[in-house]
Amino acid sequence: MYDDVTVVAGGGGFIGGHLVAHLVDEGRRVRAVDRKPPTEWYQVHSDVDNRSLDLQQIEACHEAVNGASEVYNLAADMGGMGFIENNKALCMLSVLINTNLLLAGREAGVDRYFFSSSACVYAAEKQVSSDVTALREEDAYPAMPEDGYGWEKLFSERMCRHFLEDFGVTTRVARYHNVYGEHGTYDGGREKAPAAICRKVIQAKLSGNHEIDVWGDGEQTRSFMYISDCIEGTSKIMASDITEPINLGSSELVSINQLVDIVEEIAGLRMKRNYLLDAPRGVRGRNSDNTLIRKYLDWEPSVSLKEGIERTYRWIHDEISAK
Repeated sequence: MYDDVTVVAGGGGFIGGHLVAHLVDEGRRVRAVDRKPPTEWYQVHSDVDNRSLDLQQIEACHEAVNGASEVYNLAADMGGMGFIENNKALCMLSVLINTNLLLAGREAGVDRYFFSSSACVYAAEKQVSSDVTALREEDAYPAMPEDGYGWEKLFSERMCRHFLEDFGVTTRVARYHNVYGEHGTYDGGREKAPAAICRKVIQAKLSGNHEIDVWGDGEQTRSFMYISDCIEGTSKIMASDITEPINLGSSELVSINQLVDIVEEIAGLRMKRNYLLDAPRGVRGRNSDNTLIRKYLDWEPSVSLKEGIERTYRWIHDEISAK
């Protein structure tokens, strides 16, 4: 059993809930912190110090990290592409969370600090083709990230770097590429593509109306990382000697149309696709170059998209059917 406290900021969120479960399994003393009350968290663990705190406030950050040796900062105001494109100011205000947590963590003497960045930091000019060249870590500069959310993540990466260089705070940064899985958002406007498509196919199957709305022309490409790979990679990066931001994502590139194909196969039906060409679609193509993480850790995400989507589909199906 670990004596010191490990803090998970954003512990009520999708990734945070899975990370808390992983840390508890390791025998850690965990403090999960989220702005929402625990009744609204995706997962609540009874053997954890669960606190509702607004981490945009410095006083809340001091309370959150008191007595902590490690801090995982997963807290942010974010969602899928529809939310990101229409809430740029809200996304950028998350910079207050990282700034105040770093200040409070430095004062409290935390040993290690993890920041969950995003592939949205990458320069837009590197992502204009569906047949995209996988993004290397250096492709974030010259800087031209996703407006709003991407700029906040890139700025916060630099803040972590300078707290390491100037103040000696041991910081670790991972650039997440499209994380999906069970116990996450699948409706309401903040869901990401895998969960949204699973939900739409499930609802179509249950209703008998076998049509699906697809944002864009469906030829935009992405890679999607299953939640267990995300948690394993996060833990490995936190414990490593990697001082620069590093990709954490699957290198399995698929188009949105191919993602729909996979979900249709799981559901056992074919659907008419209605392409919404004026809907938010993000960059044309994005994939993770995993050369660096293989070099440092001799590891990379390995759960296939088909395997992960099938697990996610079953969970969302059970959730919808239970309503």
